[in-house]
Amino acid sequence: MRLSYSDGYYVPLPPRHPFPMGKFPALHRLLLDEGLLRPEEVVAPRPVDWADLLSVHTETYLSALAQGTLGKQAERRMGLPWSPRLVDRSRRAVQGTINAALMALEDGIAANLAGGTHHAGPDHGEGFCVLNDVAVAIRVLTRSHWLRRALVIDLDVHQGNGTAAIFAEDEAVYTFSMHGAKNYPFHKPPSSRDVGLPDGTTDAAYLTTLRTHLPDVLHAAQPDLVFYLAGIDVAAGDRFGRLALTPEGLFARDAYVIDTVRGADLPMVLLLSGGYAETPEATADLHAITHRAARHVLGETTPALRRRRSA
Repeated sequence: MRLSYSDGYYVPLPPRHPFPMGKFPALHRLLLDEGLLRPEEVVAPRPVDWADLLSVHTETYLSALAQGTLGKQAERRMGLPWSPRLVDRSRRAVQGTINAALMALEDGIAANLAGGTHHAGPDHGEGFCVLNDVAVAIRVLTRSHWLRRALVIDLDVHQGNGTAAIFAEDEAVYTFSMHGAKNYPFHKPPSSRDVGLPDGTTDAAYLTTLRTHLPDVLHAAQPDLVFYLAGIDVAAGDRFGRLALTPEGLFARDAYVIDTVRGADLPMVLLLSGGYAETPEATADLHAITHRAARHVLGETTPALRRRRSA
């Protein structure tokens, strides 16, 4: 399975910053160490063209982002301190999703070891999301006639407010978000289908709910391509999550989604989205579950739920 990754996905943040930036290189190393990734399967993205970003984001916002003139309030909303390296990192992550989408159309499944930045809106960054990679990828592929209809399956614990708002009037994009009902964001623009979950939801209730909705979503969306935001902030103990899935529950979730989508003969893109375990390494280990599940569904490995930090 080919995937997008660049060392440029990492940018230093101030000490004690809550975003686990180290999860990106840690996940890359972990997948190589476990044999879930071969070096030749990695495609390093360049920074996305500003013209492609204009398909979603406003010229005013992109100009401020490029020139470092966002202002303190905009930076606080974004949740990340501006720097030239952050801008470069964000542009590479967007191109990584575009590349992964094109690879998925060729191969059936592909991934980006970043992406799923679903809070970013046309004129602002928000919630650790600088640019909306999925929205840009859909617009770029649609404009180039690679894509007619897209489905976004967003299983991050936080509702994908930016993506929902961007595609609110676009009947060619179906957005499905299953998230913590009482969690951030407090204003949730309607997705095509929203499913809110109570705090403390555990494996059985989560999986039952997902199995109730996903077949209907696939039927309603009729997509040519599926973007899967496999956020792991639904896991028990996540700093911002408030749900209670186990690693086994995460594996079952990801295996079900991947098997259902691929069973329908639909190409799909795997994206990280959010996750805030106690360390970047622990966060990366939970993100790796998606790739373990993908390899298992594809018949390439046996199930693996090894937690490196406890080895």
